[in-house]
Amino acid sequence: MRGVRRVVATAGAAAVLALGAGNAEAQAPRFSDVTAIGTHNAYEKGKYTYFAQALDSGASLLELDVYVDSLTHRWRVSHSNPLGNNNNCEAAKSPDELYGKSRNQDLGSCLDNIAAWNRLHPDHPPIIFKVEMKVGFNDRAGMGPDEFDTLVSRKLGDSVFRPADLLGGSHATLDAAARANAWPSRDAMRGKFLFELIPGTVEQSNPFDHYWTDEEYGDHLRNLSAAGQISRAQAFPAVLGAENGDPRTGRYDASIRPWFVFFDGNAATYVSRGYDTSFYSANHYILITTGADGVSPAISSTNPTDAEVAARLALLAENHASVITSDWAAKPASVLGSVTTRG
Repeated sequence: MRGVRRVVATAGAAAVLALGAGNAEAQAPRFSDVTAIGTHNAYEKGKYTYFAQALDSGASLLELDVYVDSLTHRWRVSHSNPLGNNNNCEAAKSPDELYGKSRNQDLGSCLDNIAAWNRLHPDHPPIIFKVEMKVGFNDRAGMGPDEFDTLVSRKLGDSVFRPADLLGGSHATLDAAARANAWPSRDAMRGKFLFELIPGTVEQSNPFDHYWTDEEYGDHLRNLSAAGQISRAQAFPAVLGAENGDPRTGRYDASIRPWFVFFDGNAATYVSRGYDTSFYSANHYILITTGADGVSPAISSTNPTDAEVAARLALLAENHASVITSDWAAKPASVLGSVTTRG
């Protein structure tokens, strides 16, 4: 793979082993060319006392569950309570306030924590925030994609790597940009955050909801692009669920298919069913594989050995994953910060 054998990024350093001296690509693997580790539901207090500690963990992906509260117009962060917050995000807006303020805050405060932490660690490797919109958006109540973008932009500014950044003014759609491997190098994305949006479990089980988060945000990207306002978008919608082939084809209108370059599905399903995941790496799409512990032979979902994590990372890298996730919050940054070459 274009001169890069392995990249290992820990909390304090990054090491690159190259096959050929003088190969510029070897010194700067693209964001799409590596496989990293993420933490499922990192906002839960049982995993990290404070969300800033989740950011400290070295993980390349952290998950947040978000409910739109249409009565109060708040973005609630919780696993199962749509009307209240239950999380490790603090009422902290500056670096000196982190690690000690009251928790159970809304998404705006989670973003404040991220911004404050970013000031302490401006050179951190890129971090994906996987946002599960538990009940979806409610655009009619003023809590739609536009409002989400506004909140993220107001809180995090230019520290967000946006769809427009991938397009780079040179590509008409995200699909075209990904196929051209327009992703910057991982080093060039230091200090950046990316937002991945997926439909939520409540939304998916609601028989009256036929317009899920992924489709709604895909429409949003298409419409912004047509209006010449794609720079307003802050997130990448993901195609949720492991399938063989191109899962966009049977799900979405042709007009929005090119706006999906994130894919998210169960790791064991991809591997055990022999799906051709080379489709994702060949097109430089970002593939999130969840439940990495469940791939046969199964390992602990909470505290496997370091060697088991390394072996699982290598296995799923060979299966073309961009990020593997589990509930491994107990592992140190030297493990959660591991990054290897994608197959």
